[in-house]
Amino acid sequence: MRIIGRLSLNAHTLAPVLALGCALLLPTSAQPADAEQDFAAFEKIDVHMHLYGEMPEFAKRAKEDGFRVLTINVNYKDFPPPAQQLRDAVALSHRYPDRVAFAATFDAAGSERPGWLARTEEALDAALGEGAVAVKVWKDIGMQQRDADGRAVMIDDPRFDPVFAWLEQRHVPVLGHQGEPRNAWLPLDQMTIRGDREYFAEHPQYHMALHPEWPSYEQQVAARDRMLDKHPGLTFVAVHLASLEWDVDRIAAFLRHYPNASVDVAARLPHLELQASKDRDKVRQFFIEFQDRILYGSDFSRGRDQTDAEYATEAHEGWLADWSFLSGNAELHSEEFDAPFRGLELPREVLDKVYRGNARRIFPMAWRGTAGSGT
Repeated sequence: MRIIGRLSLNAHTLAPVLALGCALLLPTSAQPADAEQDFAAFEKIDVHMHLYGEMPEFAKRAKEDGFRVLTINVNYKDFPPPAQQLRDAVALSHRYPDRVAFAATFDAAGSERPGWLARTEEALDAALGEGAVAVKVWKDIGMQQRDADGRAVMIDDPRFDPVFAWLEQRHVPVLGHQGEPRNAWLPLDQMTIRGDREYFAEHPQYHMALHPEWPSYEQQVAARDRMLDKHPGLTFVAVHLASLEWDVDRIAAFLRHYPNASVDVAARLPHLELQASKDRDKVRQFFIEFQDRILYGSDFSRGRDQTDAEYATEAHEGWLADWSFLSGNAELHSEEFDAPFRGLELPREVLDKVYRGNARRIFPMAWRGTAGSGT
């Protein structure tokens, strides 16, 4: 999660955001004078955010920056309870129908008990009726949920097959976060990204090197793949670069094997920047080859104690940093790692698909409303 709610982020110092996985891009040569104007004029969609409460300042900032957003509900203890997330998401999507869409989720706890499936489908049906355009399945399946006998519950367990079949039949996109960055299974001093070291030091429950009692990294991604093998018609977005962020070749192999799958880049651009520091052309070619299968997402999350205006400012500056890497060609530096790298300068048609077109195709019911007050 790129939770920016506890940070002090402004034009003079973006460094604190690195602790939670947001790359800071510092150009060593000046960007073109119209770079920010070009950014604002380009229609964009951020398909991976976490918004709560009333957010008029954020909605205004998003419009000024040319962004529409997908806010995602998730069963995460650092966020408000899922029921509150759903209420807030519905309210935001109703107030800003052309600016905000949302994805629902479900709780896997108790999934071995009678009645769980019926209750889950009923709740998802209600959320879809309220306007949800996708459903998120989270890493608690595989990394937190256990049956009464102590067995880890994995995403390919037959108990979930009816849910995925139900969503597949209704053509509801599924957003899947299975596993974590591969760094999570390494000692802190061996992690490749400083933000990962700081995040997992602060969240040891997800630092899987400390938890050999849970399935391994390869077992996590293999369970996700087995689930997809059983549901070939499912529209699936493997968020966070399918938890294969460390190697564009692995991501490419995943996308080639699963033609109905896409990936978002949320909270994983630093890993691509690190690879670009070693082989920029390879990373650039990955975007060009899979331009129809990659979606822009930030994973920016509003903190519980953060004002709407603070969040709006921080999202703006984070969006600009990502834009510098994807659209520009300046030499850049990140506090996530030491090596310099250059922006990818992706072709305009590729940027349009990554930032807008793919999201419009995968979520056809999103961002269709008439603008409301404050948009």
